[in-house]
Amino acid sequence: MSESDAVLIKPKDYKTSVKPIWCPGCGDFAVLSAITKALAWMKLAKEEVALISGIGCSSRLPAYVDSYGFHGIHGRVLPLAAGLKVVRPELTVIAAGGDGDGYSIGGNHFMHACRRNIDMTYIVMDNRVYGMTKGQASPTTAADWDKSKLTPHGTGVPPFQPLSIALAAGAGFIARGFSGDPNQMSKLIVEAIEYPGFALIEVLSPCPTFRPEQKEWKHQVRQAEDIPLHDPVQAAEWLAADDGMSSGLIYHRAHPVWQALHEVGSTLADIEQEFRI
Repeated sequence: MSESDAVLIKPKDYKTSVKPIWCPGCGDFAVLSAITKALAWMKLAKEEVALISGIGCSSRLPAYVDSYGFHGIHGRVLPLAAGLKVVRPELTVIAAGGDGDGYSIGGNHFMHACRRNIDMTYIVMDNRVYGMTKGQASPTTAADWDKSKLTPHGTGVPPFQPLSIALAAGAGFIARGFSGDPNQMSKLIVEAIEYPGFALIEVLSPCPTFRPEQKEWKHQVRQAEDIPLHDPVQAAEWLAADDGMSSGLIYHRAHPVWQALHEVGSTLADIEQEFRI
């Protein structure tokens, strides 16, 4: 992309002609807007960006963003994104998914992606429900939520705490955004992409179809004060005391970025040779 073209690029230039298939009022519309705004602000060429997803409502995003994209399988967004970043380190790799995709079947990949610290961004749209499969409780659903036919008395299980888990697993960039504030989300996405390492952004993205009470989030979400934190102990205490409605860049700390042991382009024969006795 020439310098003159980069100056003229707009968020709409990153959108494809495919019309998003989400329910009216879904927060994922705003996440799509925030991603394209962030890419335009950074003036990234489309061929410099790869958006990878798993399965779920939010995982439809690669079809709507005009960049490299891959719609993977359930829970496997992070190994797909990590593999791409390792072999194509010059690309800006963004992984996207939901709370079910990322924290249930993908939970193990999530923890190890945090500790490996490969340079990529992970955006998780959390609506605390399985929306695509018609409203079952997800890992982040409250224990007493009793609106699903599968759990009519609630799950009885404490909700998964993704930001605390990410901190404990070694993530150095932890943020929370809200789909009702796309400008803040765009800013967080830019900061996450610029962060050298694994960056996690949890997005509170309401599901008006199966969690209509989440419409009230617009009155509950607030900008957190006295953040970002840089000490993991302080961050752990902050997250333990927070009600999940505070937004902003919560934790920021530099960690060594994962580096490949072999140069890109090494053949299998080259690698095997190192193990010969």
